[in-house]
Parts: sequence; C-alpha cells; structure tokens
Amino acid sequence: MFKNHPKGLLQAAFSNMGERFGYYIMNAVLALFLCSKFGLSDETSGLIASLFLAAIYVMSLVGGVIADRTQNYQRTIESGLVVMALGYVALSIPVLATPENNSYLLAFTIFALVLIAVGNGLFKGNLQAIVGQMYDDFETEAAKVSPERLKWAQGQRDAGFQIFYVFINLGALAAPFIAPVLRSWWLGRNGLTYDAALPQLCHKYINGTIGDNLSNLQELATKVGGNAADLASFCPHYLDVFNTGVHYSFIASVVTMLISLVIFMSSKKLFPMPGKKEQIVNVEYTEDEKASMAKEIKQRMYALFAVLGISVFFWFSFHQNGQSLSFFARDFVNTDSVAPEIWQAVNPFFVISLTPLIMWVFAYFTKKGKPISTPRKIAYGMGIAGFAYLFLMVFSLVHNYPSAEQFTSLEPAVRATMKAGPMILILTYFFLTVAELFISPLGLSFVSKVAPKNLQGLCQGLWLGATAVGNGFLWIGPLMYNKWSIWTCWLVFAIVCVISMAVMFGMVKWLERVTKS
Repeated sequence: MFKNHPKGLLQAAFSNMGERFGYYIMNAVLALFLCSKFGLSDETSGLIASLFLAAIYVMSLVGGVIADRTQNYQRTIESGLVVMALGYVALSIPVLATPENNSYLLAFTIFALVLIAVGNGLFKGNLQAIVGQMYDDFETEAAKVSPERLKWAQGQRDAGFQIFYVFINLGALAAPFIAPVLRSWWLGRNGLTYDAALPQLCHKYINGTIGDNLSNLQELATKVGGNAADLASFCPHYLDVFNTGVHYSFIASVVTMLISLVIFMSSKKLFPMPGKKEQIVNVEYTEDEKASMAKEIKQRMYALFAVLGISVFFWFSFHQNGQSLSFFARDFVNTDSVAPEIWQAVNPFFVISLTPLIMWVFAYFTKKGKPISTPRKIAYGMGIAGFAYLFLMVFSLVHNYPSAEQFTSLEPAVRATMKAGPMILILTYFFLTVAELFISPLGLSFVSKVAPKNLQGLCQGLWLGATAVGNGFLWIGPLMYNKWSIWTCWLVFAIVCVISMAVMFGMVKWLERVTKS
C-alpha cells in the first residue's frame, strides 16, 4: 500500500492518531457531557460544542501562519501536541459541579477547551502541509526520471491523502468506546448502572424544576440501583459518579497525545524541511514571468476559496454527528445496550472499511481512461450527503416523529413503542461516511495541489477554517431538532447539501482547468 508513496506517510498518519483519538472522544461526549455535568440545555451545550469545534479550525489559520513565517513546521507541530495534552489534563480533573461552583467550574472547562483548540491549531493543518510537501518532493524526483513518471506521481496524491485519512481514523474508531466503558465501569464500582435520561432529571430535581417528571425520576433511580426514597442524596451522587467516569476518559487522550509526540519526534528525519531547501534556491525572474506567476497564484486562490465555500456547508451537515444526530440517538433510537457516544465509532469504522473500495473505484475509472477529477469527486460527495439526510427525513416523516421537546415529554412507555431500531443510524452514517470519503481527504489533496509553496500551512489552515465556519453553525441543528418536527430538521440539511452539489458541478470545468495548470 505504501510502496508507491513517499517515505514518512505512515509515520505522519500515526502521529495524527493521538489528535484524532482525543478529538473523537471530545466529539462523542462534549455536548452530552456539558448537559450531564452542568445541567445545560441541549441548545446551550450544542452552542458551546459548536464554538469549540469552530475554534479548533480557526486556530489552524494562526498555526499555519506561524509555520509559514518561521518555515519550522516540525517545531510548531510539536508545540501543538504539548498544548493539547495540557488541555486534556485540565479536563481530566473530576470535580462535582454544584450550584455554588457551577459558574467557575464551567469557566475552567471552557479554558481547557481553549487550550485544546490552540494546540490543535498549531498541529493539524501543519501536519497536513507536511504531507503535501512530501508529494511535492515525490513529484520533483519523478520529473527527473521522465514526463510519464511525473504524470504517474501526480496521480498518487489523491490516493496518498486517502491512505493518510484511513490510518488516522484508527484512533477515531477506538475513541468513542473509551468514555462509555470508563463511565459504566465507574458506575458499576459504585453500585449503579447507566441511564442516559437520568442526568437531566437529576439536574431538574436539584434546581427545583422537576415538576411532573418526579415519578419518572423515582422509577429510573430504582432501576439503576439508587434510593428513590432519598432523591436529595441520590441525584448529586449519581451525577458525580456518572461524570467522573467521563473525566477519566480524558486521561486516555493525554496518553495518546504523548504517544503521537514520541512517534513524530522519532520520525522527523523522514519529513521535509522546506525552509532549508528554499535557502539554496535563488532564481531571478523577468517581469513577464512574475506577472504570469502572480496570475496563476490568483487563479489557484480563487479556486481554493470556491471549494472552501462548498466545504462549509458539508461540515455544517456532517458534524451533526456530534450534535443533533447524537441527540437523535439518545432520544429516538432504542440504544438500551449501546451508549449514544458509541455511535460515533460507526463513522471511523466505515472510513477504514470503505476507503479501499472507493480507492479501487477511482483507480478503475483511471485505468479505463476516464479518471474522475478531484473537484468532480467533491461534487458527488455533496450529493451523497444530501441523500443521507433525505433518507433520514423520509424515515422520520413515515413514523410521524414530532419535535424532540414534544417526544421527550411523552410517558416512557409511549416513547419506547415509537423508538427506531439501531439500523437507521447505521445506514445514515454509512451514507455520510461515503460522502466524507469523497470530500475530506480529497479536499486536503486539492488544497495541497493549488496552494503556493510558501503558503502551504496557511492554505491548509484555510481548509480547516472553512470547517470552523461550518462548525460555528452546528448549534442550529439542536435548535431545529428540539423545536421542529424531526423530518423538517433533516430536510434542511438535505437541501443545503443538494444546493452545494449543484453549485460545485457548475464550477467543475473551471476547477479542473486550474488544477491542471
């Protein structure tokens, strides 16, 4: 798999596994954790989570600028891993949230999230830039052999980023299991069992807003092994034990972050050092040549921003897997034997299992003399994402699901008869993952193709910045989810994806010309 690709690709992918491990733990638990830890509403926790995810990618712009100016991508990446590890250390400290300390404890949690966002910004885009630089060097060496060898080498870039993407998802596959396993283990150590609905009811009891749900709380307290006759003691105790197990999962993130740091530092000799190479090259250009290069750079940047605009809408839709889709799994799907967070593992599982098939399909068309260009692949991906939400919309419409607020107000016995089976989530994640494989790794490849050599860190940061903009709107998902009939919520995402696909197809020929220039 790696023999036709630059040395260092596998090490770069494994270096990224720790970051992906921590990110997917965070993506799986953050919105749910903020609800269970601080008693926040779905909308408020969704807003904080979306701002955090946006900050991760916004900081990639800053990290890209720092690396481009210093031309020291490796040191910037190492600093990012250390800062991220410190953020996860802060999150791993288990302190019970009470009405007295809730405000400053929430502020401390947000500070920890800021550290993770800053560290991620220094790390993620710059590691992707290094992978792009590997392929720049790979193509330069191929050009010395023959034009045919160069053409072959250029065709390896898309496949290389897909390989990079599938290997970093190994960490993403394992991560979502950690929080539920540690949480259930810690609950068991304290004579309790897991129930997703209990934290919200416990907070309502403590805040004096339990109202008509008191009988539900008593029933669930008995079910998990608590004392329903002494809810004043049971509720704080259950919340403390429940959330402490999640805090422990962040310790696992610290460990994997340090492993990534060791892998990266031990593999540094395999990675490019662009700053040293540029000091050797000193070429004088005529005014016409400079004008021609400036025009080409402008065209490349216009193409980049066009694709960035489309990617905003994809990430707005796709990253609902940590927002409205997680809430949907919690409320509308029968997951008695599967914690809601574990559904986050379905996506990386499909990434790992489907990537070889999709690579084979692309290679098949290339061998037939009909290669599919990167922009066209991205357009297809947007259509597949739209189909995923269309599928979920039809299912919700057929089952006449109301808004989440209306649904969760029903009696538990009534809700149980209306809940869907797990297969609905598996199929939804299947389609979304196929869409992701057409867009995310190929988007990274596209950026590496069009980025000027002295702005590779910044351009990779811009790709992640577009992801940030999409993540900044994630809170809209939980808002629609709670207020509207569920099918209308999914319809909005389907429409966004279909319109984006149409716009992308309208630009395909122009983008193909730019990437070939």
